[in-house]
Amino acid sequence: MSEVKTVTPAKSLRHRARELAMQGVYEWRLSAKPASLIEKATLAEKSIGRYDLELFCRLLRGVIAESENLAEQLTPHLDRPVSELSPVEFSVLLLGAYELIHQPEVPYRVVINEAVELAKTFGGSDGHKFVNGVLDKLAAQVRAAEVKAK
Repeated sequence: MSEVKTVTPAKSLRHRARELAMQGVYEWRLSAKPASLIEKATLAEKSIGRYDLELFCRLLRGVIAESENLAEQLTPHLDRPVSELSPVEFSVLLLGAYELIHQPEVPYRVVINEAVELAKTFGGSDGHKFVNGVLDKLAAQVRAAEVKAK
């Protein structure tokens, strides 16, 4: 009897960068450490695997620098106050909002899909549904032409 092996596809370098950036944003929200320290610690970690370094740095720095504006953009699409969101879900939302607003070269559906995958990996059981709904509404607002074209 032969053994069936399940092959898990390797994560893309960009997806891995988003994971690390989300974890960095989460750490920043909980510890208030400067982005530079979080970035430095991540860069020094040898066991994190391969990732898109440029994307990681751009996302981490951008989300932290723009966090207040991003939260303001997200707030109208939330069904509860920001203070009641799980730290993981809010970190994923900040990352997704940053990409929707500041990285128009990334298709909005890719941004939302990546955020949903992050929420599935790191968040609660139904957090990905919440993230999907919020970012879908934000995309309709900040990328109206792209959303209508699909």
